[in-house]
Amino acid sequence: MSDYNKLDAWIDAHFDEEVRFLQELIRVPTDTPPGNNAPHAERTAELLKGFGFEAEKHAVPQADVKAYGLESITNLIVRRRYGEGRTIALNAHGDVVPPGEGWTKPPYGGVIEDGKIYGRAAAVSKCDFATFTFAVRALEALDAKLKGSVELHFTYDEEFGGEMGPGWLLKQKLTKPDLIIAAGFSYEVVTAHNGCLQMEVTVNGKMAHAAVPDTGVDALQGAVQILNALYAQNTLYKQVASQVAGIKHPYLNVGRIEGGTNTNVVPGKVMFKLDRRMIPEENPTEVEASIRKVIADAAAQCPGITVAIKRLLLANSMKPLPGIQPLVDAIQKHGMQVFGEPIPAMGTPLYTDVRLYAEAGIPGVIYGAGSRTVLESHAKRADERLELEDLRRATQVIARTLRDLLR
Repeated sequence: MSDYNKLDAWIDAHFDEEVRFLQELIRVPTDTPPGNNAPHAERTAELLKGFGFEAEKHAVPQADVKAYGLESITNLIVRRRYGEGRTIALNAHGDVVPPGEGWTKPPYGGVIEDGKIYGRAAAVSKCDFATFTFAVRALEALDAKLKGSVELHFTYDEEFGGEMGPGWLLKQKLTKPDLIIAAGFSYEVVTAHNGCLQMEVTVNGKMAHAAVPDTGVDALQGAVQILNALYAQNTLYKQVASQVAGIKHPYLNVGRIEGGTNTNVVPGKVMFKLDRRMIPEENPTEVEASIRKVIADAAAQCPGITVAIKRLLLANSMKPLPGIQPLVDAIQKHGMQVFGEPIPAMGTPLYTDVRLYAEAGIPGVIYGAGSRTVLESHAKRADERLELEDLRRATQVIARTLRDLLR
């Protein structure tokens, strides 16, 4: 029996245990916001200890977390050293967007039905806490001669951008792996992703009684002028095509708007938040300057209107780094063998915190347990789910890949 067959057999024999582990992880809520995620890290560390894995607990200082807009973050590192050689990190995040409405299953129940497990983060990305942990356990059960190390990085700040998750671990020099595999969400090996610029725009006018509107300056009318100018950019963005497979073109979305005081009052202030996705070929500095100019030009057409712009997030795109190919080749080879179909290497229009490893010069890919497509998984929607067979197969692919990389 080959090493690969032995790894597969170990994972099959322990798969019920892997599923129970994932259920336990789902059952500890990590809604972000508000972002009280330290309890989940404590529970995860406790469960890992039961497998003989000692998790280092790295609590981000409370003042930093509060200033960031969250409540608590404790990031985990598990280090498994086998000998001299390169270090491969496996990163997944435990923070999630709140469940929202429309669920037919308890969002934190970990319910299993018709071969699927349901719950927030079942597909993105508590599932890969399980994928990566059990892949490493299978590798160690093989009792083969290995060169190098594996680190598990379980972090809690992907939804806010990652600066207090992987970004914080890297800046504190707590880790510097040679390669990174980050949590996945589809069958593909993701080697590139979009960047993201998020901004808060406050449009100021002058409040007045609706019976005498001429005595005020309508901030909502100013906001409409600006919003129309911003939305018009989406037509222009469609003419800018990315050369990265899986990524089409830039786009802009306004996801939140609020303002005014009452129905019979001319609104004196309107605030909205925008999200501008940047393809890998774009320069973030130029993109931000362009957006600010569009807003300023539109506001200038509205006498009495002033605008304040605050950058909320600037997440750079991820591009393939030299040294990435061994990861891609191994995952594609074993993915083909385990799934029985080609596993393409491509980009995604999402953005993730794995870009922070790339910015630190660490080559990496995104791969883990997920449905064939993100849409099928219901990620960030009601009834998020994962096919248990996809969890099993992704665990086998990761274990086989680690065996190749640590020879």
